[in-house]
Amino acid sequence: MTLQDQWELLEKTIRGYNPTADFAQIRAAFELAERAHEGQKRKSGEPYITHPVSVAQIVAEQRLDSESIIAALLHDVIEDTPVTHEEVAKQFSPTVADLVEGVSKLTRIQYASKEDEQMENLRKMLIAMSKDIRVILVKISDRLHNMRTMEYQSPEKQKLKSMETMEIYAPIAHRMGMQRAKWELEDLSLKYLDPVGYTEIVSRLESKSHEYEAFMNRTQIQIDDRLNELNIPHIVYGRMKHPYSIYRKMFNQNKGLDEILDLFAFRVIVDGVGDCYNVLGVIHDLYKPILGRFKDYIGTPKPNGYQSLHTSVIGPDGLPFEVQIRTREMHEIAEYGIAAHWKYKQNGQGEGSEGRYEWVRRLLENQEGADAEEYIHSLKIDMFADEVFVFTPNGDVQNLPAGATPIDFAYAIHSAVGNRMVGAKVNNRIVTLDYALKNGDIVEILTAKNAKGPSRDWMKIAKSSEARSKIRQWFKKERKEENIGNGRAAFESELKHMGLTLKDVTAPEVLNAVLKKMPYGSLEEMYAAIGYGGFTAQKAVSRIQGELQRLNRSQQTEQQLLDAAENKTKEETASAPVQKRVKSEQGIIVEGLDNCLVKFSKCCTPVPGDKIIGFITRGYGVSVHRCDCPNASEEKRSRPGQEGRWINVSWGTDTNDNYPTLLEAVCKDRSNLLLDISAALSSTNTYVLGINTRNTEDGYAVCRLEIRVKDEQQLQTLMNKLHQISGVLSVSRPAG
Repeated sequence: MTLQDQWELLEKTIRGYNPTADFAQIRAAFELAERAHEGQKRKSGEPYITHPVSVAQIVAEQRLDSESIIAALLHDVIEDTPVTHEEVAKQFSPTVADLVEGVSKLTRIQYASKEDEQMENLRKMLIAMSKDIRVILVKISDRLHNMRTMEYQSPEKQKLKSMETMEIYAPIAHRMGMQRAKWELEDLSLKYLDPVGYTEIVSRLESKSHEYEAFMNRTQIQIDDRLNELNIPHIVYGRMKHPYSIYRKMFNQNKGLDEILDLFAFRVIVDGVGDCYNVLGVIHDLYKPILGRFKDYIGTPKPNGYQSLHTSVIGPDGLPFEVQIRTREMHEIAEYGIAAHWKYKQNGQGEGSEGRYEWVRRLLENQEGADAEEYIHSLKIDMFADEVFVFTPNGDVQNLPAGATPIDFAYAIHSAVGNRMVGAKVNNRIVTLDYALKNGDIVEILTAKNAKGPSRDWMKIAKSSEARSKIRQWFKKERKEENIGNGRAAFESELKHMGLTLKDVTAPEVLNAVLKKMPYGSLEEMYAAIGYGGFTAQKAVSRIQGELQRLNRSQQTEQQLLDAAENKTKEETASAPVQKRVKSEQGIIVEGLDNCLVKFSKCCTPVPGDKIIGFITRGYGVSVHRCDCPNASEEKRSRPGQEGRWINVSWGTDTNDNYPTLLEAVCKDRSNLLLDISAALSSTNTYVLGINTRNTEDGYAVCRLEIRVKDEQQLQTLMNKLHQISGVLSVSRPAG
């Protein structure tokens, strides 16, 4: 499909449900995205612009408003092109700019662990969602198109992105009620996570497609005929369960495909709620119902707004199948979730149903004081686990994760109820606090004013992150001294177990480095966190061990470098030829040493072709400077205690494809200046990390470019191009 065909399909889709959409602004967004992404390609070789247009198409198929479609078209421009938040806000609206920024890929920074990084990324996503739920609707559409085109990525990236999709994006789609997107995300992820299992299921379903279609056609006609006889207006259709749903049942129940009974599901869509219950009676009259397989999600909706009647029956052929009965509105919500009823006024002020998505706020609150690994684990339970529906003695419904206990129920009611709990009754009978609640249970919490508060064992019993978070908060507030004492004892015990002592940790160079790896400002704060359950002694010691090993290696490397520098001086004094190593690190040859840790100084950002010199840092190998950098001046090299730390380095023949560096352009401020600079960057195939501009009081603009280049020659070509732009007065490389 050509780009023009894509655009026409998008326009047709929008006109189909929203003829009054702001097509002028949508077209302007398309044109801006096309200009901004000019010259960029996807892994498939297609122009990059095809991706945002495809994402906008998915958003339009969810029938979202004009702002969401504009944000979808522009969702990568702030991060991947010179276009700024301010430009988007000025041309479209601040709301659109905020949406684009919320959807933009999250900046990767170095975290102590993968869990910490994932937790931070999730936190940012949840914050963006809490401000405007449309952020996640566009984000899921973005991920869906990326998964549809994942075949062009490397096998490693396919698995990485598929796992992230399965663990994060599919559960969020589930909680948003977006079943259609959830199913497709799951199936596409399974395709790369277990290609053998996926192919086996799909090929088996295809081999029996004629047999299955015949069964579904017969059953559909039977239901259709009976409802027509009773004059009940309806739509009925059947479908196969999607591959991941079948795969999960096979895996969980250890069954082959032939042993999976409910491969088929039929939907009956009617006009009103009363008709739903009438149709249920008709289905149970036509077919034999399976006991215990009826669920009324109309009377008790799921937390994501899903409503339907579910019943499982056995057909005349002896094959079991599921029937879902719902109204048209329920069907829209079941397919598209919040997108089905998300409406905006003309001025952009939301009148959607954010209230029912209060779980976003709760997930944000529950991360407080939580260890990253536990938070990620509990998040998956909160978002993806099946729910149980239980009742208060007054008949109010509470939904909790499957396996929830009276402790979870008490804290779902209120923190004070949980903190004062001394026991629980279920269906008017006393139960233990680890009792697993079941659908329909009536739960009464027994409290006492003089209760001692929660027990530490409750943390192991509670299933929901909300309950554990509130228990942690109680211990954090009420038992600070006790937490510090317990935390220190646990920490020292774990140190002893690993053959370490507290002295090994409290050495200044170790302690400072260790605390940087943890979200605590002091050992006392860390002890308190271990004491109230926000962190574990095992993890603390594990990170300390890693830091001790790193420091030990760094000290050895530093001494080797100093020895190499000293030998070089002796050889030069003896007029002996200097022997250079041919093996390089990151394209840098360090004189006298192989496999040396190398980093490029941020003050002058050298690139291949620059004259360079190395400085032996304490604990971090060799820092490479340009020779003209103020921090590498002759004066600084000759300072007492410094002269022995400077060492000769040179560029090897195996330099990397690109190196980060900086350019600064001073220009006369004018309109379209950034577009001209963007064109120069694109024409020289320069990868842009970031652009920052500021205006001076005398009408000039200073533009700072963070870029990646292959070598000094490419950098010089770009500088020449920038010099040729009208209004550019000077282009320089900042140093120092």
